[in-house]
Parts: sequence; C-alpha cells; structure tokens
Amino acid sequence: MSFQKPKGTQDLLPGIVEKWQYIEAKARDLCRRYHYKEIRTPIFEHTELFQRGVGETTDIVEKEMYTFLDKGGRHIALRPEGTAGVVRAYAENKLYAEPDVTKLYYIGPMFRYEQPQAGRYRQLHQFGVEAFGSTDPALDAEVIALGYSFYKEVGIRDVTVEINSVGTPEIRARFRQTLLNFLEPMRSELCKDCQNRMEKNPLRVLDCKVDQHRFAGAPELIDHLDEECAAHFEAVKQSLSAMNIPYRINPRLVRGLDYYTHTAFEYKAEGIGAIDTIGGGGRYNGLVGEIGGQDQPGVGLGLGLERTLLVLESQQADVPGAQPIDVYLVPMGDRAEREAVKLLFELRSAGIAAEKDYLQRKMKAQLKAADRSQARYVAILGEDELEQGVIALKEMATGEQQSVPLGELLSFLKSSLG
Repeated sequence: MSFQKPKGTQDLLPGIVEKWQYIEAKARDLCRRYHYKEIRTPIFEHTELFQRGVGETTDIVEKEMYTFLDKGGRHIALRPEGTAGVVRAYAENKLYAEPDVTKLYYIGPMFRYEQPQAGRYRQLHQFGVEAFGSTDPALDAEVIALGYSFYKEVGIRDVTVEINSVGTPEIRARFRQTLLNFLEPMRSELCKDCQNRMEKNPLRVLDCKVDQHRFAGAPELIDHLDEECAAHFEAVKQSLSAMNIPYRINPRLVRGLDYYTHTAFEYKAEGIGAIDTIGGGGRYNGLVGEIGGQDQPGVGLGLGLERTLLVLESQQADVPGAQPIDVYLVPMGDRAEREAVKLLFELRSAGIAAEKDYLQRKMKAQLKAADRSQARYVAILGEDELEQGVIALKEMATGEQQSVPLGELLSFLKSSLG
C-alpha cells in the first residue's frame, strides 16, 4: 500500500521550508517592535466556540469546519480561524485583568474543508494579531499598519488596503430591511447561497462573488452609520493617512465572519489567479462577551501565509532559501574520523554550522558534497595533518588554502565568519 498526503494539504520540504521560516521570522520581529506577545492555543476546540464566535450563518461554520465527536462524546472542531480561540484564552485566563491593552499574536495551522485551489488549502497557515481592551480608532489603524508593514517587509509590492465600516449590530439590524427591499425583486435570479443568506444574514449577500454584477446601486451600510460609528471610521482614516498608508474605501466589504463591528479591512494583491485577498481583519466589540468572558473590545487580523508566499513567487521577489553551512570537514582515515567527531561537536557548540560525510565516500565525492551544501570552508584532516597538529582549510569562494593549528581552528573560523 502506498500513502499520499490528504487532499488540500502540502509537505513543506527542505528548500521550501526556509522560505516559511523567513516570513515567520519577519512576522515575529514585527510583533516585537509593535509590542505584541505570542500566544499558542489548541488546534482543536469545542465546536460551540466557533458556532457562537464565528457565526452559525457563515460559510466557515455551515460548510467548512472539520468537526467530530471525541471518545467522551464531546463535539470538537479543528480550528478554522484564530480569533475565536485567542478570545477564549483571553477570557478563560482573565487576561482582561491586566492594566494595559492586551496585544497578542499567533502563527499556526487552520483547517477548512473547501475545494483546494491556488492559495486555498484544507490545512492553511495564518499569522494573526489580536488587541483587547480599547475602543480607540488608532488601535484599529495600528493593526492595519502592522499587516501592511508585514507585506512590505517580506517583499510584496503593490499591496492595496481596502477598508469599510460595518457599524454595530443595531445599525445592521435597521439596515437589514433596506437591503432586503433592494434584493427581493432579484431573489429568483440570485445563486442559492445568496438566497439562503437573504434569510439568515442579508448583508453577506453583497460579499457574493457570483452575483456581484447585480448589485450596482445597492444601498450601502456606510451611508447608514450613526454619528458615533461615522466618527470612529473617520478617525481610522485620519490615522492611516498620518502614517502614509494608502487605502481605499470599499462599501461592499463585509468580510465572511459575523463578529465584526466598526472597522473591517482587507489586503489585496494580484498573483494568485482569481483570488486577490491575501489577508484581512477588523474590530469585534462584543465578541469576548459573546464567548462568555467579561466583555472587552477587540481588534485583529489574520494573514494567509500560503497566499503570501504565492504572491512573492509570482512577483519573483528575492526570498532567502536554505542557508549555506560554515565549514565541511573531510577526514581521511580512522584517526581523523575520530578527531572529526570531536571537532564537529566543538564547532557546533560554539555556534558554527558544520557538517561531515557519513557515507564513507572518497575525498572527491566529499568535496562535491561540500560544494552542494554551499560550504564557505572545507577543512581537510588526514594522517599528515594529524602528525603536524594542523588542519588544511580551503575557502571555497577563492580557492585559497592554508594550514591552521588544530587548537586555533575555532577562533580562526569565528574571526573569518564574523
């Protein structure tokens, strides 16, 4: 029997995984500068958490969640997104008792049962941030700026920020009938998903990709905001302008999750076929209380790492791959082999990337292996070198070779490698 990876998943092999490490390192450094601290939550949670947190009328909950009964008969779901689990951890661990705004970030896998295509997987990976405890519009803008800076710093060009205000649940409830009055005459012409959404959550009809051409002249929620929501949105725009972050208002942007209030935003970039959204987020006042904690306002984002890498590839951006090693040891003879084991350990313990041959190959084959590993130096140790207490060190870029006392190899390499 032969086994293959499940549909919609991928193996991240050496040569590729280094690119993931590169963008993850960029994300971690950015969060350090913005003072966000890492949180790691379970990959699976109780299904009800996502039903209540994400929303029962969303595609994620209705169609895409991986759910199962565990051996105790509990309803469990693999996490389809990161926010609900972070909110649950925030409430359960009473992080709201901290005196300052709580700023968290996560990097990890999510799971959605959907048709795989470019940039869309059943196991996907997200980098996300969540900030709790403040209604300040400047915090919305900070989160948007963090995501924009991430894309810029990893090397993606021409990222567009789209923003909108989705108001409050009360405003959306009043807007519901206005929108239904517009949609009702075309109900029979809309796709089945839209017809279903008209009954459960009409606002999400405007997010449909199939019937988008039918919605010209549709009423826009942004025109029905109350004074408080309009002022909040205006302050977000002013903060973005102050940071020189380019944005455009998209009145149809509602996102695919039910928990958003006030600000909603997405990042767009071309390079993944028909998909151009590479990340997004928004404010979610009320979600902490909905999940069961002492209610606190929140705002966050989630950025798809697969989509980030696909855009980088399509733009032919320079993303670092596998790192070369510092030195490749080539021992010749039994005594040299024993000495090489000791030397390898000493070099590695001192922070130097070192390797040797484990296939008992001839010197020529070992030198080829050193070249494939892009070693900066090759260190050859034979009987003659052992007798003299030296090791032959060759710099691969220049071909220059010299003898270095064995006891000075570590200090020489540290100095040469910087």
